[in-house]
Amino acid sequence: MSTNPQKRIYLDHAATSFPKAPGVAEAIQNYLSECGASAGRGAYQEAFEAKDLLDEVREDLADLIAAKDPKRLIFTLNASDALNLALKGILKLKDHVVVSGIEHNSVCRPLHELKKRLEIEFTKIPVSLEGELDFKLLEKSIRPTTRLLAFLQGSNVSGTLLPLELLSDFSFKKGIPLLVDASQTLGAYPLDVTKIKIDLLAFPGHKSLLGPLGTGGLWVREGLDLQTLKEGGTGSFSEEDTQPKFWPDIHESGSHNLLGIAGLGAALKFLKATGVEKIRQHKENLLQQFMEGLKNIPSLKVIAAPVKQNAGVISLQHPRLNPQEFALALDAQFRIQVRPGLHCAPWAHQTFGTYPQGTVRMSIGYSNTVQEVEAVLKALRSFS
Repeated sequence: MSTNPQKRIYLDHAATSFPKAPGVAEAIQNYLSECGASAGRGAYQEAFEAKDLLDEVREDLADLIAAKDPKRLIFTLNASDALNLALKGILKLKDHVVVSGIEHNSVCRPLHELKKRLEIEFTKIPVSLEGELDFKLLEKSIRPTTRLLAFLQGSNVSGTLLPLELLSDFSFKKGIPLLVDASQTLGAYPLDVTKIKIDLLAFPGHKSLLGPLGTGGLWVREGLDLQTLKEGGTGSFSEEDTQPKFWPDIHESGSHNLLGIAGLGAALKFLKATGVEKIRQHKENLLQQFMEGLKNIPSLKVIAAPVKQNAGVISLQHPRLNPQEFALALDAQFRIQVRPGLHCAPWAHQTFGTYPQGTVRMSIGYSNTVQEVEAVLKALRSFS
């Protein structure tokens, strides 16, 4: 617990949102004190209430992304968990994958592991800071063995938004499933998995969805099946030695994190009442203010996509201080909280020329204010 009386300015929303949405803490406390049961594990009122809670949050998530069948939405512990299920569930011996050159380690590392285990191959497609892709190169990268396209929606290093609509049209025409990592966008940017033909969507519950850590999900379109990553108790067909084949039980072994899911449910209600478009506009306004202010601090190197192509992330490099020193100084002197380093995304830093030193990342959330952005800009000017 911090003893510093100065109010903190939290700019690490790309890691996890803070504060959480109104009602999240209360929902968690209510689950702990009033319910406390595991869904599908008892013939008593609280166990039925736990099942109702699970179903309600699943339906609310499906509604957020315009998915028709909530049962195709699998609860996971985070986006990394969801991406591992997607990649390892769909890829087989010597399959080929096409990915962007700015993917997170939650895609990069599973692919390298699958390269060792299953001899899969993958091709990286370069991405510009503005999110431009060479679709001619993408076309040339497709092979008879190409089984999956895996692209993030927004970079956690530069905020760069990729052209999902164009990617979905391409994948649909090729008949190759499209996996989208929406870690930096879901909850802050509208996303309709039917309208833009996404096949698999991985997301965390604790970032722009404003829920607790330990929550996330993977949506899989109907007709696309995945190998299971784990098997075990589901509370259904317990007399059988094999995993149930129906969704969502086939991919949800063990007791759920209902503590976190209860909080996520409250966050989703807040998002629905507020409106994703309002949240997007707020972040965009703050980003515009930030970018304009940085023009007057030429000593800092700015690595960030233009406002309209940015998910709310700005990376900075100081001419004298390394990222760790810069971040520590911002916190010590001004209680401005940011993340230094490579942000679990070395591919992105290699793309943007900031590898291996990394950057100081400032990521904007719905809770940030105009006054906070001005205070941060004032602090940054003192380092120039």
